[in-house]
Amino acid sequence: MAYQLENLVESIKSKVRALNPKKKKKPYIKMDKSSSVKVEIRSRKARMLIDKTLKVADHPGKRSIS
Repeated sequence: MAYQLENLVESIKSKVRALNPKKKKKPYIKMDKSSSVKVEIRSRKARMLIDKTLKVADHPGKRSIS
């Protein structure tokens, strides 16, 4: 009995989903990055490169650290 009820519920759910039209996503306008954001990104990349270089310098026997 429970199995039949579960099948009934699933079939009703699928029929309800089929009746609802797919919601269309609204298009958005992609904004350019501001100059301050570009500077922030560059400074983060530079900081990461510096940190990586310092880690390698701390371990002179190894070529790279992952």
